[in-house]
Amino acid sequence: MKFVDEATIKVKAGDGGNGCVSFRREKFVPFGGPDGGDGGDGGSVYLVASHDLNTLADFRFQHHFEARRGENGRGRNMTGQSGADLEIPVPVGTLAFDADTGELIGDLVTDGQRLRVAQGGYHGLGNTRYKSSVNRAPRQSKPGTPGERRTLRLELKVLADVGLVGLPNAGKSTLISRVSGARPRVADYPFTTLHPHLGVVRVGPLQSFVMADIPGLIEGAAEGAGLGIRFLKHLTRNRLLLHLVDADPPDPELAPERAVRIIEREMTEFDPELLSRPRWLVLNKADLIPEELRQPLLDELVRALDWEGPVFFVSAATGEGTQALMQEVMQYLDSHAADTKTTG
Repeated sequence: MKFVDEATIKVKAGDGGNGCVSFRREKFVPFGGPDGGDGGDGGSVYLVASHDLNTLADFRFQHHFEARRGENGRGRNMTGQSGADLEIPVPVGTLAFDADTGELIGDLVTDGQRLRVAQGGYHGLGNTRYKSSVNRAPRQSKPGTPGERRTLRLELKVLADVGLVGLPNAGKSTLISRVSGARPRVADYPFTTLHPHLGVVRVGPLQSFVMADIPGLIEGAAEGAGLGIRFLKHLTRNRLLLHLVDADPPDPELAPERAVRIIEREMTEFDPELLSRPRWLVLNKADLIPEELRQPLLDELVRALDWEGPVFFVSAATGEGTQALMQEVMQYLDSHAADTKTTG
């Protein structure tokens, strides 16, 4: 199964143009000489970060990219035209790795940032360059050098203000579709979300934030079980995590306390620093819990977890409590706008 938050592409920079061997042949010039021009440089390949893109989905259909080669040199000391650079747009937050060595080439974190991933070939030299006092008619030239080839692995860490985390079927997709314009697939079976969905939550005039629906995790995710660790990576760049828990799970083995512990264990095994990030506890499916039982359930869970952060009870299905939660999130983000951990 292929996920759109990772992609592998092949890039080829343009070759340098060859130098030219040529001699002047003019009617009124008694002593002709070398006039072969240099070739042009090959175009380089760049990745360019763009806020207009949110996923790496486009790379499912195109995998090969090649910049233009430089033109060969010509007579009359005419230099070949350089090949145009090739710019490949990618989402902000894309990391580029050399697929063969695993080396991190660069991290594109700001809109418009450019990263050269393949150097164009250098131009060859024409025979004019080899003229000297002892070599009046050189017949040698230099070919252009080949452009760099590379296989790249692109990885997107979603740049969102708020990330939704929880077990499959906790209601993350339902919540993001309730509070934003995102329309992820929603169903009553695990792993309906196969790649992160981004939604813009508008709280008021000129007040909005980006929320990411992170695919559900299961036990063993940090070792690659289920959908693997690739989705744990998305948590590292969220300013705030909303830990969604099913308040009335169909499986008694996934009671709220155990559901929270499973996710915390996977987060710790992947990156212990994740648990130190701001995280709020959100019990979902309040519509299935009688009102008189909600507060006792909440108090018992907080006590069992020794939870010290904010706690909310909502129903993503009916919308109960969701707007109040979004208002609290907006206030938090506004008050922590200068947090240096924004980009992780």
